[in-house]
Amino acid sequence: MSKNNKQWMGLPLNLIWGYIAIAIFMTGDGFELAFLSHYITGLGFTPSQASLAFTLYGLAAALAAWVSGVVAELITPQKTMFIGFVMWAIFHVLFLVFGLGQANYSLILLFYGIRGFAYPLFLYSFIVIIIHNVSTEKSSSALGWYWAVYSVGIGVAGSYIPSFTIPLVGEMTTLWLALAFCVVGGLIALFCLNDVKVPANKLNLTTKEKLGELSRAVTLLYTNRNILLSSFVRIVNTLSLFGFAVVMPMMFVDELGFTTSEWLQIWAVFFFMTIVFNIFWGIVAEKMGWMRVIRWFGCLGMAASSMAFYYIPQHFGHNFAMALIPAIALGAFVAAFVPMAAVFPALEPNHTGAAISVYNLSAGLSNFLAPAIAVVLLPYFSTIGVVIAYTVLYLLAFVCCRYIHVEQPGINTKAAGVRTSVNLS
Repeated sequence: MSKNNKQWMGLPLNLIWGYIAIAIFMTGDGFELAFLSHYITGLGFTPSQASLAFTLYGLAAALAAWVSGVVAELITPQKTMFIGFVMWAIFHVLFLVFGLGQANYSLILLFYGIRGFAYPLFLYSFIVIIIHNVSTEKSSSALGWYWAVYSVGIGVAGSYIPSFTIPLVGEMTTLWLALAFCVVGGLIALFCLNDVKVPANKLNLTTKEKLGELSRAVTLLYTNRNILLSSFVRIVNTLSLFGFAVVMPMMFVDELGFTTSEWLQIWAVFFFMTIVFNIFWGIVAEKMGWMRVIRWFGCLGMAASSMAFYYIPQHFGHNFAMALIPAIALGAFVAAFVPMAAVFPALEPNHTGAAISVYNLSAGLSNFLAPAIAVVLLPYFSTIGVVIAYTVLYLLAFVCCRYIHVEQPGINTKAAGVRTSVNLS
């Protein structure tokens, strides 16, 4: 194994600064996740208006996620990450000063929505670096680490730090503090992520060829059935993650009597579990099979734990210890979808950038659809209606997994929903 391929428990050591940059950047991006909807309602807006802000943010993120994989291959992932970092910083400041600072709903939607374009360019471009610098048989564990540091940032540090700063300095100062983390993460990526391979074959394409490569990120959805089904599964993957961040603060804090700090600590425990299980499932999937892990542990596990996240707190009321149980389960099972990031490029090995863009688009659509479902259902069916909708979609994803066929390295058995091959490296 060459120096650039050295790994520690599946972590590519030559990419270590990229992983650190993701963790720090997403810490700042995650500060708002579990309390912003409650803060917006505190400014005098309705829960549906708060959910709409997250919906527009998710739509912008979906569009940026769609182009990020292809753009990263066309102009290099490092340049794409830099563009995302600068956009995030600029529009975060505008969002705080003119949106939240003036309690101006139109400007909240405008600047928060535009800021939604930024983080996918930074976050998902690193997946392109991983795919082009890690061998296929090790990609699942490398991507497991990727989602682990993502969880360290957006979930654990991004929730625990605000749980202590909000009682001391308030929500607005906490949101300003987020800017510092994102700047540090962006600068690390800019100056330290240099010794990596990038797909040079697409840097010199003509404008027409570049547009054609970008359009392939859409055409794959109707030319490759496996990609289409995988896209649906990836959309469903994080519905509860993004949706519960919007609807559950209102249930826990306003209805059940938890403090904002208690809710943030519960949410942080959920993300802490994803750190451990992102790595765990990434390694297990290389032995057990990508789609088996996704189908049986991801889809079914999330269906059960999503329902538990509602009913256990409803049954036990303001009981912090009992509320941690569904948070732990949710964190363990949402991580079982980690192999999806390896599935997409394996389905289109000659167009990895386009395949990753579809994966990223699907992740972004999850960010969009989760609060959109809440916007539609909350006025009529309350929180339980949203939870049931997510659960039904997880069960539909379980069925879809049965019909996704992907070649996987290191697996030498055939199973339902998995077409395997031996030693593809």
